[in-house]
Amino acid sequence: DRRRDSPAAGSPIQPIIKDVGEVYSRLLDHRPVIQGEIRYFVKEFEEKRGLRELRVLENLKNTIFETNERVLPKCEQAMQDNLSETFKRLQAANAMIQRLQERQCEARKLQADKMMAREEKCIAHWEEFMKEQQNKRAEVDEEHRKAMERLKEQYAEMEKELAKYASF
Repeated sequence: DRRRDSPAAGSPIQPIIKDVGEVYSRLLDHRPVIQGEIRYFVKEFEEKRGLRELRVLENLKNTIFETNERVLPKCEQAMQDNLSETFKRLQAANAMIQRLQERQCEARKLQADKMMAREEKCIAHWEEFMKEQQNKRAEVDEEHRKAMERLKEQYAEMEKELAKYASF
């Protein structure tokens, strides 16, 4: 009914519109071709790849099962054995290091004690040296004082003798 009511119905434009519609459907409307390609792709995927994916998944399942049932317990046991052995070695190493540190501490303390004894000995020696120097200085001062007195006496006598001769 619509075609009859449309202004182009029965007009010379009608064949042109029909030709344009056919050109459009052949050149620009790719839905039938795309749908065919999609059906072909899905068919190929399901037939060829589907079984391969299923085999891959089955192999993965078997590998995971084998790993969980056989490999993992072996690894856990080996890890436990090695960890206990490693722990024992670490304890032994720790004890050795502790003894070594104690020896070093004792050696340092002994060295510090020797150093203190040497320092005290040096201080005592220095004090003795200083006392000796003071005694020697006192002796030298005493000798100097006595020499000064002798010289004063000698000069006093010389002056007296000069005074005798000065009267001439």
